[in-house]
Amino acid sequence: MSYYRFLVVTIALSTNTTFLSGCATYKTISAVKYGSSSPRIYSGTRLNIHAISNDHTALKKFNVTPPEYPILDLPISFSLDTLILPITVSSVLSQKLGL
Repeated sequence: MSYYRFLVVTIALSTNTTFLSGCATYKTISAVKYGSSSPRIYSGTRLNIHAISNDHTALKKFNVTPPEYPILDLPISFSLDTLILPITVSSVLSQKLGL
């Protein structure tokens, strides 16, 4: 029973930390304006990777601050980015095709 308790506490703490520091996917998608060149496909995952690698030049493209704990936010952002992938791809394609 202690394994399940540890698992639940770990999931709860990591989720809480992620939401308190801000989800990178939510930040990047909500900051995008139509016609902007901000990255959209896997944007939260990319923001976290650039924050972890301390790449300030790449971080400027997103126009948002990265989460406080990007290493904890990375798996959640990757999951959410994968879930909304059809929406972000269609958004980028419609902008590129001028629809």
